Amino acid sequence: MKNFLLPFVVILALFSCKPEKNKTVEKEKEPLSILDKIALAHGYDNWSKVSEITFTFNIDRDSSHYERSWRWKITDREVTSVSETGTITYHRKAIDSTLFETDARFINDKYWFLAPFNLVWDRDNFTFSQESDAIAPISEENMQKLTIVYGNEGGYTPGDAYDFYFKDDYLIREWVFRKANQPEPTLATTWEGYQNTGGLELSTSHKMAEGSWRLYFTGVEVH
Repeated sequence: MKNFLLPFVVILALFSCKPEKNKTVEKEKEPLSILDKIALAHGYDNWSKVSEITFTFNIDRDSSHYERSWRWKITDREVTSVSETGTITYHRKAIDSTLFETDARFINDKYWFLAPFNLVWDRDNFTFSQESDAIAPISEENMQKLTIVYGNEGGYTPGDAYDFYFKDDYLIREWVFRKANQPEPTLATTWEGYQNTGGLELSTSHKMAEGSWRLYFTGVEVH
């Protein structure tokens, strides 16, 4: 009997390891979430190669114009703000009360600029739902819709909600901001003027359905 015992034990050992291998394979093939699909469509797989971004945030309303520029050294977490009030450079790990207003502006402008990536960065801070067939607010086209609602604690604007409208390529075409998750839109704009810079698909122009209001980005550099 001893002559047959060892091979039989070896076969059992090999067989017992097989399910673990299958579990690993299954985990690797786990489908991407809608958050990942949208981020990847906008070039998120290239984000790890980016060390610095510069951009100017512009708003035109009727005959008025406002702008402020940013340089964000991502690895160093250093931010430089250039506006009509002057130039400020600060570290995002050392923010005191004198920098709250500047940093809040940076977070706002960066969110407009990189909202698809915030779906990945902030995923632990919001709940989300998806609709496969929804009417976009400006074009009135049928699109898919992703809704995210931030938690009521933390951040500069807790409890806010966003509705993202996109087609089968997962590029955002329109969005709605709803302050404090109120039912009615606070602001709805297009996402257009896409340009590929440093492997990132960036929307550089946002317009409202009516009026001459426009938010757009210039001086975009990705290093």
